[in-house]
Amino acid sequence: MRLLPCADAGLLVELDDLAEVTGLHAALRDDPPPGVVDLVPAARTLLLRLDPARADLAQVEQAVRGASPRHNARGRGEVVDIPVTYDGADLADVAGHLGLTPAEVVAAHTGAEWTVAFGGFAPGFGYLTGEVWHFDVPRRAESRTTVPSGAVGLAGGFSGVYPRASPGGWQLIGHTRTVLWDIARDPPALLRPGVRVRFVEATP
Repeated sequence: MRLLPCADAGLLVELDDLAEVTGLHAALRDDPPPGVVDLVPAARTLLLRLDPARADLAQVEQAVRGASPRHNARGRGEVVDIPVTYDGADLADVAGHLGLTPAEVVAAHTGAEWTVAFGGFAPGFGYLTGEVWHFDVPRRAESRTTVPSGAVGLAGGFSGVYPRASPGGWQLIGHTRTVLWDIARDPPALLRPGVRVRFVEATP
Protein backbone atom coordinates (compact mmCIF):
# COMPACT_ATOMS: atom_id res chain seq x y z
CA MET A 1 0.00 0.00 0.00
CA ARG A 2 1.32 3.42 -0.96
CA LEU A 3 -0.39 6.63 0.16
CA LEU A 4 0.09 9.88 -1.73
CA PRO A 5 -1.43 13.33 -1.08
CA CYS A 6 -3.54 14.34 -4.07
CA ALA A 7 -3.88 18.07 -4.75
CA ASP A 8 -5.10 19.98 -1.68
CA ALA A 9 -8.07 17.80 -0.73
CA GLY A 10 -7.35 14.20 -1.55
CA LEU A 11 -5.43 11.08 -0.66
CA LEU A 12 -4.52 8.51 -3.31
CA VAL A 13 -4.02 4.92 -2.16
CA GLU A 14 -2.04 2.69 -4.54
CA LEU A 15 -2.66 -1.05 -4.16
CA ASP A 16 -1.46 -4.25 -5.82
CA ASP A 17 -4.63 -5.34 -7.58
CA LEU A 18 -8.38 -4.89 -7.97
CA ALA A 19 -9.20 -7.34 -5.16
CA GLU A 20 -7.31 -5.15 -2.69
CA VAL A 21 -9.06 -2.05 -4.02
CA THR A 22 -12.54 -3.52 -3.64
CA GLY A 23 -11.76 -4.87 -0.17
CA LEU A 24 -10.45 -1.55 1.10
CA HIS A 25 -13.23 0.39 -0.64
CA ALA A 26 -15.86 -1.75 1.10
CA ALA A 27 -14.22 -1.23 4.51
CA LEU A 28 -13.93 2.55 4.14
CA ARG A 29 -17.38 2.88 2.58
CA ASP A 30 -18.96 1.25 5.62
CA ASP A 31 -16.77 3.12 8.13
CA PRO A 32 -15.30 6.27 6.52
CA PRO A 33 -12.67 8.26 8.43
CA PRO A 34 -13.82 11.71 9.59
CA GLY A 35 -13.68 14.25 6.78
CA VAL A 36 -13.77 11.76 3.91
CA VAL A 37 -16.57 12.87 1.60
CA ASP A 38 -16.13 10.50 -1.35
CA LEU A 39 -14.36 7.31 -2.37
CA VAL A 40 -13.35 6.76 -6.00
CA PRO A 41 -12.03 3.26 -6.77
CA ALA A 42 -10.12 2.32 -9.91
CA ALA A 43 -8.28 -0.79 -11.10
CA ARG A 44 -5.35 -0.40 -8.68
CA THR A 45 -6.03 2.82 -6.78
CA LEU A 46 -8.54 4.28 -4.37
CA LEU A 47 -8.95 8.06 -4.19
CA LEU A 48 -10.27 9.58 -0.98
CA ARG A 49 -11.77 13.04 -1.42
CA LEU A 50 -11.48 15.07 1.76
CA ASP A 51 -13.24 18.02 3.32
CA PRO A 52 -10.25 20.22 4.27
CA ALA A 53 -12.25 21.82 7.09
CA ARG A 54 -12.86 18.48 8.82
CA ALA A 55 -10.18 16.05 7.67
CA ASP A 56 -6.78 15.62 9.29
CA LEU A 57 -4.56 14.02 6.63
CA ALA A 58 -2.36 12.19 9.14
CA GLN A 59 -5.40 10.72 10.90
CA VAL A 60 -6.97 9.68 7.59
CA GLU A 61 -3.73 7.95 6.56
CA GLN A 62 -3.64 6.13 9.89
CA ALA A 63 -7.25 5.02 9.48
CA VAL A 64 -6.57 3.73 5.96
CA ARG A 65 -3.53 1.74 7.06
CA GLY A 66 -5.50 0.28 9.98
CA ALA A 67 -8.59 -0.64 7.97
CA SER A 68 -9.44 -4.33 7.59
CA PRO A 69 -10.29 -5.04 3.93
CA ARG A 70 -13.70 -6.67 3.48
CA HIS A 71 -13.14 -9.22 0.77
CA ASN A 72 -16.49 -10.81 1.58
CA ALA A 73 -18.34 -7.56 0.86
CA ARG A 74 -19.68 -8.87 -2.47
CA GLY A 75 -23.35 -9.71 -2.06
CA ARG A 76 -24.19 -6.86 0.32
CA GLY A 77 -24.87 -4.02 -2.07
CA GLU A 78 -27.97 -2.85 -3.90
CA VAL A 79 -29.13 -5.18 -6.69
CA VAL A 80 -30.05 -3.94 -10.18
CA ASP A 81 -31.63 -6.19 -12.82
CA ILE A 82 -30.74 -5.32 -16.42
CA PRO A 83 -32.77 -6.99 -19.20
CA VAL A 84 -30.56 -7.80 -22.19
CA THR A 85 -31.38 -8.90 -25.71
CA TYR A 86 -28.42 -11.08 -26.66
CA ASP A 87 -28.05 -10.14 -30.31
CA GLY A 88 -24.60 -8.55 -30.24
CA ALA A 89 -22.45 -8.49 -33.36
CA ASP A 90 -19.58 -10.24 -31.57
CA LEU A 91 -21.53 -12.94 -29.73
CA ALA A 92 -20.53 -15.70 -32.17
CA ASP A 93 -16.87 -14.62 -32.11
CA VAL A 94 -16.84 -14.58 -28.30
CA ALA A 95 -18.38 -18.05 -28.23
CA GLY A 96 -15.76 -19.36 -30.63
CA HIS A 97 -12.93 -17.85 -28.60
CA LEU A 98 -14.23 -19.40 -25.39
CA GLY A 99 -15.04 -22.76 -26.95
CA LEU A 100 -18.73 -22.37 -26.14
CA THR A 101 -21.94 -22.01 -28.08
CA PRO A 102 -23.62 -18.59 -28.15
CA ALA A 103 -26.36 -19.98 -25.89
CA GLU A 104 -23.72 -21.11 -23.40
CA VAL A 105 -22.16 -17.63 -23.38
CA VAL A 106 -25.58 -16.16 -22.63
CA ALA A 107 -26.15 -18.70 -19.86
CA ALA A 108 -22.77 -17.91 -18.30
CA HIS A 109 -23.34 -14.16 -18.53
CA THR A 110 -26.81 -14.30 -16.98
CA GLY A 111 -25.73 -16.92 -14.46
CA ALA A 112 -23.02 -14.75 -12.95
CA GLU A 113 -23.79 -12.12 -10.34
CA TRP A 114 -21.80 -9.06 -11.28
CA THR A 115 -20.56 -6.23 -9.07
CA VAL A 116 -19.52 -2.73 -10.12
CA ALA A 117 -15.84 -2.60 -9.23
CA PHE A 118 -15.28 0.96 -10.41
CA GLY A 119 -16.53 3.51 -12.92
CA GLY A 120 -14.80 5.22 -15.78
CA PHE A 121 -14.54 5.94 -19.49
CA ALA A 122 -17.93 7.72 -19.61
CA PRO A 123 -20.49 8.98 -17.06
CA GLY A 124 -22.53 6.00 -15.95
CA PHE A 125 -20.15 3.31 -17.22
CA GLY A 126 -19.32 0.62 -14.67
CA TYR A 127 -16.59 -2.01 -14.89
CA LEU A 128 -18.35 -5.16 -13.71
CA THR A 129 -16.65 -8.22 -12.25
CA GLY A 130 -18.40 -11.57 -11.92
CA GLU A 131 -17.69 -13.85 -8.99
CA VAL A 132 -18.21 -16.98 -11.09
CA TRP A 133 -17.15 -15.46 -14.42
CA HIS A 134 -13.71 -16.94 -15.11
CA PHE A 135 -13.35 -16.04 -18.77
CA ASP A 136 -10.83 -13.66 -20.32
CA VAL A 137 -12.29 -12.12 -23.48
CA PRO A 138 -9.84 -10.17 -25.66
CA ARG A 139 -10.79 -6.73 -26.89
CA ARG A 140 -11.45 -6.35 -30.58
CA ALA A 141 -8.34 -6.01 -32.71
CA GLU A 142 -9.82 -2.79 -34.11
CA SER A 143 -12.14 -0.54 -32.13
CA ARG A 144 -15.45 0.57 -33.56
CA THR A 145 -15.83 4.28 -34.24
CA THR A 146 -19.35 4.14 -32.77
CA VAL A 147 -20.85 1.71 -30.29
CA PRO A 148 -24.58 2.34 -29.69
CA SER A 149 -25.98 3.37 -26.34
CA GLY A 150 -27.07 0.35 -24.32
CA ALA A 151 -24.62 -2.08 -25.94
CA VAL A 152 -23.52 -4.83 -23.54
CA GLY A 153 -19.93 -5.90 -23.92
CA LEU A 154 -17.06 -7.98 -22.60
CA ALA A 155 -13.35 -7.19 -22.35
CA GLY A 156 -10.77 -9.06 -20.31
CA GLY A 157 -12.54 -10.27 -17.19
CA PHE A 158 -15.02 -7.39 -17.23
CA SER A 159 -18.53 -6.85 -18.52
CA GLY A 160 -20.04 -3.42 -19.09
CA VAL A 161 -22.87 -1.45 -20.67
CA TYR A 162 -22.22 1.58 -22.84
CA PRO A 163 -24.27 4.45 -21.33
CA ARG A 164 -24.16 6.47 -24.54
CA ALA A 165 -22.97 6.14 -28.12
CA SER A 166 -19.18 6.32 -28.27
CA PRO A 167 -16.12 4.66 -29.81
CA GLY A 168 -15.19 1.35 -28.19
CA GLY A 169 -13.27 -1.87 -28.54
CA TRP A 170 -15.24 -4.22 -26.30
CA GLN A 171 -16.81 -7.37 -27.72
CA LEU A 172 -20.55 -6.71 -28.05
CA ILE A 173 -22.87 -9.54 -27.03
CA GLY A 174 -26.23 -7.76 -26.68
CA HIS A 175 -28.10 -4.58 -25.86
CA THR A 176 -30.37 -3.17 -23.19
CA ARG A 177 -32.85 -0.29 -23.03
CA THR A 178 -32.03 0.39 -19.38
CA VAL A 179 -30.98 4.02 -18.83
CA LEU A 180 -27.64 4.04 -17.02
CA TRP A 181 -27.10 7.79 -16.66
CA ASP A 182 -29.87 10.30 -15.99
CA ILE A 183 -29.06 13.71 -14.49
CA ALA A 184 -32.67 13.97 -13.28
CA ARG A 185 -32.10 10.88 -11.10
CA ASP A 186 -30.45 10.94 -7.67
CA PRO A 187 -27.82 9.67 -8.00
CA PRO A 188 -27.55 10.03 -11.79
CA ALA A 189 -25.54 6.81 -12.24
CA LEU A 190 -27.48 3.56 -11.97
CA LEU A 191 -24.25 1.55 -11.70
CA ARG A 192 -22.06 2.75 -8.85
CA PRO A 193 -19.17 0.96 -7.12
CA GLY A 194 -20.53 -1.82 -4.95
CA VAL A 195 -23.87 -2.15 -6.79
CA ARG A 196 -24.66 -5.72 -7.83
CA VAL A 197 -25.97 -6.43 -11.31
CA ARG A 198 -28.00 -9.34 -12.63
CA PHE A 199 -28.32 -9.59 -16.41
CA VAL A 200 -31.66 -11.08 -17.42
CA GLU A 201 -32.25 -12.41 -20.94
CA ALA A 202 -35.02 -10.48 -22.66
CA THR A 203 -36.93 -11.43 -25.78
CA PRO A 204 -35.89 -9.60 -28.97
